[in-house]
Amino acid sequence: MKHFKSIISVLAVAFLVYIFTFYIDGEMGIILLAFVAFAPLVSLFITLYARNRIKVSFSCDAYVPKGSKLIVDVKVEKTGVFPVSIVEICPYATEIFAQDIKKRKLSMLNENKRRFRLEVDALVGGNGEIGIKAVYSCGFLGFMKFAVKTPLPQPVSVGVIPPIPEVKSSTQLFRSIADVVLTSDDDEENDTAMLFSANTSPGYEHREYEQGDPLKRINWKLSSKKQKLMVRLDEAAASVQPVLILDLYRNGAIPPVNAVRGEEQLIRSVFGLLDLLVKQGIACNFVYRTSTGETACESVDNPDYPNQLLLKILAIKVVPDKRIDLSHNTGSFCACVVATTDAGPGFSEVTRYIEEPDNTSIIGLSIASVNSTSFKMWYLDEDNNFKLV
Repeated sequence: MKHFKSIISVLAVAFLVYIFTFYIDGEMGIILLAFVAFAPLVSLFITLYARNRIKVSFSCDAYVPKGSKLIVDVKVEKTGVFPVSIVEICPYATEIFAQDIKKRKLSMLNENKRRFRLEVDALVGGNGEIGIKAVYSCGFLGFMKFAVKTPLPQPVSVGVIPPIPEVKSSTQLFRSIADVVLTSDDDEENDTAMLFSANTSPGYEHREYEQGDPLKRINWKLSSKKQKLMVRLDEAAASVQPVLILDLYRNGAIPPVNAVRGEEQLIRSVFGLLDLLVKQGIACNFVYRTSTGETACESVDNPDYPNQLLLKILAIKVVPDKRIDLSHNTGSFCACVVATTDAGPGFSEVTRYIEEPDNTSIIGLSIASVNSTSFKMWYLDEDNNFKLV
């Protein structure tokens, strides 16, 4: 349609020049004809010349709260002595941002550098991308446009921070995890008591506290009975920590604009639970898929660390049709919660590596979520309570 309009414009100008030359003023018509023929050539020369002389760059924050505006600073530079008639810049943003970003056109006659700002609304929590998909050098007559030959700037990953809900400690999912952790502490206490009865030195599970030991490894029940601080060894400490697994799976057949809503809900749910557990003194292991596709496991025992971990998750781009790989992350745990966007038939790729299914639960998106497993599935309702599907 744009090319059609350009052709019509050119034909209209030619028709007017013809009428003026042959029916109104022949001498002036010849001058107009020369100008009409010469001006496009000048415009073409400047436009093609500018294709190798324009450089565009931009910068923005790495994170922005949901509901606010992301400020993008764009810089356009030119080299050479000839002016640049019109530069057209086409920015873009992925689905978590508003899609009403307009093209920007600017002229650079005497300036070698120009700047402008874009404001993009952050609508959905998650990882997104800001970039420039095309830059064009345009003629001043509006009849021609060519893509610049200089490299386009690399897109920038931006994390939109969703509000994390304050999950109530009365919620049944939290109480069930807390009960399992308490039972694991009791079991450790009994096992250690038998080891001490048979040996004069501590067994393989515990030893006395030494300066510098992490507080998360202290078994408070056993310490109160022994009248001295007792800490778990590495394997013992890990075995009584619940494991939270984040499976941000995106079905490639679902439009991304729909998928990001579910991903935001899952992030809010799992971090709401993680925040509650840590604030209640229950250290956790958090397992997630990194930007390289590997699986990472981090111990979370500091109430301030969930917010830092959230920023790590928001910096990771979701790859369609890729699930978290637990094949190398098997081990003992007291409870396991797998948060997933899709617990359908393909979810068995994740659950087959879980060795202790008795204390395993799933966090889904809503009451309508599909559950192809025998595990209990929970979802976070509007009152920030976890309820069974």
